[in-house]
Amino acid sequence: MYLKGALRAATALALVSTAASADTITIATVNNGDMIRMQGLTADFTEKTGHEVEWVTLEENVLRQRVTTDITTKGGAFDVMTIGMYETPIWAKNDWLVALDDLGEEYDADDILPAMRDGLSLDGTLYAAPFYGESSMIMYRTDLMEAAGLDMPEEPTWQFIKEAAAAMTDKDAETYGICLRGKAGWGENMAFLTAMSNSFGARWFDENWQPQFDGEAWASTLDFYLDLMNNYGPPGASTNGFNENLSLFQQGKCGMWIDATVAASFVTNPDDSTVADKVGFALAPNSEGVDKKGNWLWAWALGIPAGTDNEEAAKEFIKWATSKEYIAMVAEKEGWANVPPGARTSLYETPEYQEVPFAKMTLNAINSADPLNPSVDPVPYQGVQFVAIPEFAGFATEVGQEFSAALAGQQSAEEALEKAQAITTDAIEAAGY
Repeated sequence: MYLKGALRAATALALVSTAASADTITIATVNNGDMIRMQGLTADFTEKTGHEVEWVTLEENVLRQRVTTDITTKGGAFDVMTIGMYETPIWAKNDWLVALDDLGEEYDADDILPAMRDGLSLDGTLYAAPFYGESSMIMYRTDLMEAAGLDMPEEPTWQFIKEAAAAMTDKDAETYGICLRGKAGWGENMAFLTAMSNSFGARWFDENWQPQFDGEAWASTLDFYLDLMNNYGPPGASTNGFNENLSLFQQGKCGMWIDATVAASFVTNPDDSTVADKVGFALAPNSEGVDKKGNWLWAWALGIPAGTDNEEAAKEFIKWATSKEYIAMVAEKEGWANVPPGARTSLYETPEYQEVPFAKMTLNAINSADPLNPSVDPVPYQGVQFVAIPEFAGFATEVGQEFSAALAGQQSAEEALEKAQAITTDAIEAAGY
């Protein structure tokens, strides 16, 4: 029903979407699988609207640098940017983004999941539309877990994860019990480590904006992470981000991987994954005695920089790429497991999608993340795996470099934490918090 109705709506949309003149728009996006799929379907957009698309596809850290530089300098290189929950409200407050409050009744903005809509809005106005939404969860090899004589709990602790990682690791066979992000970047290793630190009771700042890296909770977080990765992780982990770990897991080299829920469709796709029929899912861990899980909340979304000469064509693209009709098209071409997840309520009400093994787990993870209360103790900021202030991207990337260096064995955990404390103290004082 969802599929037929959406495709009928798509046909109707095509009939009314004849542009007065055809434009060419330039879109900056990340080199993740769902975006690569979107590029492959661009001909459908051009056929419906007449607009052509030029793509600039970049690795995650590079994308963030390029779009940030372009929008802050008013460079005008892009008509549509792939951005997230961190940038959107900050950039909207600076009047750098075009409001998306006029996408039309057929777009059904009220269908966007509340967690995604809230994170991509400022004062109730949407400024970026979610292409997909995500939290994070555990993806694990069911065969290796069984061989280890263990059962994955529904809500595992980090202590269990360490036990399972030890039991799964066979370095001679190039099988590693755990794969986690180590590549430096505020949205790479620091996204993972910040979410993990919440589950150890840590936080970036106390209520008076005093950095907390000199506290016991951060020491416990980093010590545990380094111990886990040094003993049971793959070699060269300090350069591994989302895509590198995805490749390792698909090759059968990871017993467990804790990362974005959106990866579920890729690790279970038999065309790409050698372990597609041997993957289980569980909620992100908490630490024993700590009532917070280590999962994050994020959306890769499409926004329009203010001042673009192609605003209407850019809106047409966003309506196409983030619509119910796009989801239906992907489902028809590639199956329900491969549609962009985590963005629309109606997707999770679709009987066919409810049969996808990771659908319910993804929704539960998204709904359990709390950007207003990310850690055990109160914080003066919003954000689960980031701090929603403009300066964060700069100092968090520096902290990420120190933690990545510790993972590479270039310094101790204590040295990395001492430097993190100094970096954040200098940055937050200079910013006047």
